[in-house]
Amino acid sequence: MGVFAFILPERGHRAMKLEGQIRIPSGCAIAAVISKTGERMTGEKVIAAMRPMHDRSNGLGGGFAGYGIYPEYKDFYAFHIFYEDNDSKTACEKMLKEKFEIVQAEEIPIRKTPKITDEPLIWRYFVAPLRSVLARMQLDEKEFVARAVMKMNTKLQGTYVFSSGKNMGAFKAVGYPEDVGMFYRLDEYEGYSWTAHGRYPTNTPGWWGGAHPFTLLDYSVVHNGEISSYDANRRFIEMFGYQCTLQTDTEVITYIMDYLLRRQGLTLEEAASVIAAPFWSTIARKGEEEQQKLTYLRTMFSSLLVTGPFSIVLGFHGGLMALNDRLKLRSMVVGSKGDNVYIASEEAAIRAMEPDAEKIYSPAGGEPVIVKVKEGAY
Repeated sequence: MGVFAFILPERGHRAMKLEGQIRIPSGCAIAAVISKTGERMTGEKVIAAMRPMHDRSNGLGGGFAGYGIYPEYKDFYAFHIFYEDNDSKTACEKMLKEKFEIVQAEEIPIRKTPKITDEPLIWRYFVAPLRSVLARMQLDEKEFVARAVMKMNTKLQGTYVFSSGKNMGAFKAVGYPEDVGMFYRLDEYEGYSWTAHGRYPTNTPGWWGGAHPFTLLDYSVVHNGEISSYDANRRFIEMFGYQCTLQTDTEVITYIMDYLLRRQGLTLEEAASVIAAPFWSTIARKGEEEQQKLTYLRTMFSSLLVTGPFSIVLGFHGGLMALNDRLKLRSMVVGSKGDNVYIASEEAAIRAMEPDAEKIYSPAGGEPVIVKVKEGAY
């Protein structure tokens, strides 16, 4: 039996439309651009990509991540932090000073707009872990920073660290992404790669911290979809010290990628084979060596299989990885022009970044698209 939707036209009589005659966007929009030669570009291209995908968002969240944007502070971790009030800021800065050397602290510059309202205090800090504290805790630098971020986000009321990598930063807010990009003045930043997201939340309210990208250290994730494996994924990842405080699937995907890539040392291809694992029937058709590897990954990390519709772009130092769920239940297209590679939910968004883009195609489900910058170029 068909599903019907009733609307009231201007004349006042009730009309009936069949399913398919009303456009319901496939919620959320993602876009990305990267220069394989490391050429830096402003955020204007990726902001432009979000405009033709406006209806994929509902104004409850937009955000961007840029890589290579802080060359003058490239050796320091850039903490981007939302504060509820000055008391929250004072408490957080006290904790920071106990763990880090703060080489620069400042408000993140914004451009006031009536379309972005109720903004929190938005600050950034360029920091280095104190060597004495590192030695006492006997941790490597990245693990130390990751634990510090988790502690600040769970123990400090009114504080949320939403970006913590080196020579990169996330910028997000409640609003449509094209407005968020102008609010943060991303046309004044330059980076070798950019990702973007327009949010259409389904299970969580829109708030500043809940917008995408979600980040930890140098990893950032933008995500279109809704995963049904959230609880299984969360329970597994929290056994290893990660704390999912926002009850949103993109946060847990970010922590999964950090766990697999940084802590387990998997390659990008192997991590993709965990979260979008091939079907057993597909594995059975592989060669013996490939069968053994894929069987090991599916068995060892079975709780990290991400089920449900998704398309994601993972940002990291020196590259991007785009990935669909294995059934390809969310759209994603890839194109290129010269040394630039473009990724988006729709071809129209790629054309907005590069009208003459070439080799546009739609990757298969579970097929990672990995683009890296030439070694040393960034």
